[in-house]
Amino acid sequence: MYTGAVIRLGYPTQNLTIPASTNRTLRLASLADVERVRELVRENVADLKIILRWNAEHGVGLFRMGQNLIPFASHPAFAYDWEAEHGEDLREAGELARNLGIRLSMHPGQYINPGSLKPEVVERSLTELRYVARVFDFLGSPDGVAVLHMGGAYEDKQASAARFVEVMRSEAGTLRYLALENDERVWTVAEVVRTAVALGIPAITDAFHHDLNPGSLTLNEALDLSLPTWGHRSVRPKLHLSSQDPAKQAGAHAYSVESRDWQALLGALGSREADVMVEAKGKEYALAPMGVEIG
Repeated sequence: MYTGAVIRLGYPTQNLTIPASTNRTLRLASLADVERVRELVRENVADLKIILRWNAEHGVGLFRMGQNLIPFASHPAFAYDWEAEHGEDLREAGELARNLGIRLSMHPGQYINPGSLKPEVVERSLTELRYVARVFDFLGSPDGVAVLHMGGAYEDKQASAARFVEVMRSEAGTLRYLALENDERVWTVAEVVRTAVALGIPAITDAFHHDLNPGSLTLNEALDLSLPTWGHRSVRPKLHLSSQDPAKQAGAHAYSVESRDWQALLGALGSREADVMVEAKGKEYALAPMGVEIG
């Protein structure tokens, strides 16, 4: 196992070994089936607890919950009171995570774009982000992270970034957890850091995205910009790592992580500490080459 800089590793949404998932969902047409929704949420939260215990037994310090932990929670047709029904279970899961020393995160999807030119997209985005923040509130996760891309640039990056800041500035409940991430096509680390600093929130460097969309920065220089943004929150910096699937278009995640990508991140980090979310199709199996005992 790597024993240089202090790095904690994690993976997203489900564990393939157990197996267990926090991302069960249903069709929108079935949303009125309250019993089905209740059962899905119970299963997701129960499996979250199972995954947390497995992670602790295997030295895995991070886990990203599925965005469908509460399926369709931000949808206008969602009339189910998930806070009343599942708040206590979430508190128990959060307490378990804290006791086991496991950091939790969520990652709202690509259609969540507070900087959109369309008011309906902005409102839908804010509703989804507020849902995520409420989940973290129930979990009691002071180091929890809601990871967000900045969305489209609409042919004017400066105006888009300013619009993003203006919309989010008053969302104090969400900003407690929010962190902005660079992407592989539009927003570089430098641009994301500028927006994050304007909002007083951290920025995440995704090493894979940075390789595809570096701007003028090396990976080491990108980390020089993003890592200090975590200082005011007094929590460990968070990074993302993945590799290109050779059979798919640029930006598609592979099953595991190539050794050269892992070594490049280690070299850029040097002696600095960080939490590294490994975004690979192989979930926990992708951590094995980094020293995690899966069996």
